[in-house]
Amino acid sequence: MLKDFHVEPQQGFYSGHFFAMASPCELLMETSDHKLAMQLTRIAWKEANRIESKFSRYRDDNIIHRINHANGEPIQVDQETTDLLDYAQVCYQLSEGLFDITSGVLREVWRFDGSDQLPSVDAVDGVRQRVGWDKLNWNRPHLQLQPDMEIDLGGIGKEYAVDRVVQLLRDKTDISVLVNFGGDLCVTTSRQDGQGWCVGIEKPLYHSSQLQASNENIPTVLELKSGALTTSGDARRYLLKEGIRYGHILDPRTGWPVRDMPSSVTVAAATCTEAGILSTLAMLKGAEAESFLKQQEVKSWVMR
Repeated sequence: MLKDFHVEPQQGFYSGHFFAMASPCELLMETSDHKLAMQLTRIAWKEANRIESKFSRYRDDNIIHRINHANGEPIQVDQETTDLLDYAQVCYQLSEGLFDITSGVLREVWRFDGSDQLPSVDAVDGVRQRVGWDKLNWNRPHLQLQPDMEIDLGGIGKEYAVDRVVQLLRDKTDISVLVNFGGDLCVTTSRQDGQGWCVGIEKPLYHSSQLQASNENIPTVLELKSGALTTSGDARRYLLKEGIRYGHILDPRTGWPVRDMPSSVTVAAATCTEAGILSTLAMLKGAEAESFLKQQEVKSWVMR
């Protein structure tokens, strides 16, 4: 059953709220029309739930479940899934294997619960044998995994959902709407007064002294007039052993946490999908995050 949504009047606009993709979702709509606010929120709610239902790895009635339980047999997929798999392939190739939608099986040996319980090298190596886009056969529209391999579109699904909702809202209205799915944001069009929507950048809860010393130029609030903004980070899920912190972002090529990672990376781009992959790849680049983002020529904020 789809979870419900609600709208609330604010000063000069309406906000819409619901929960999807394991995240609080919010719309800020530049309108005083309650009926329109309800219509727009319903559109966003339905689309977010549609995408979650179709692509969540936690369900047993969708295309991802069919692919992951095909036992080595090829599965024919629809056009939308084809487009996402094409995009995942491009991300894998451009990142030289750092972004890999087959790496989700590593969760079988990693439990980022704040403890000091690291998996053994042998355990990681054993699971890593089932990781690698290069090990599957993608002959669009047919996808064939080796037995025991899986795909997980969670790394691109939420950003894709934001962009889909933004397009649907643009088709429905010309008012400005800020779409926020768990911190992945995009604006449909500029506001009437030329001002932007104010959004916050969350600072990590650890390394506060380093943040204060080395990142004084990082704002806590940004004004988003157009385009998208995403933040990737590892503040909440980690292991800590002998004074060494192991963040939850894993290098698919080694099966181990990325070293020298930033605390968080925020990227502004034209679409949420673009911003999301750049912030994710910057985290995966570790110590090279800043130089990677500079090469991409995008506006970004890196916290260490």
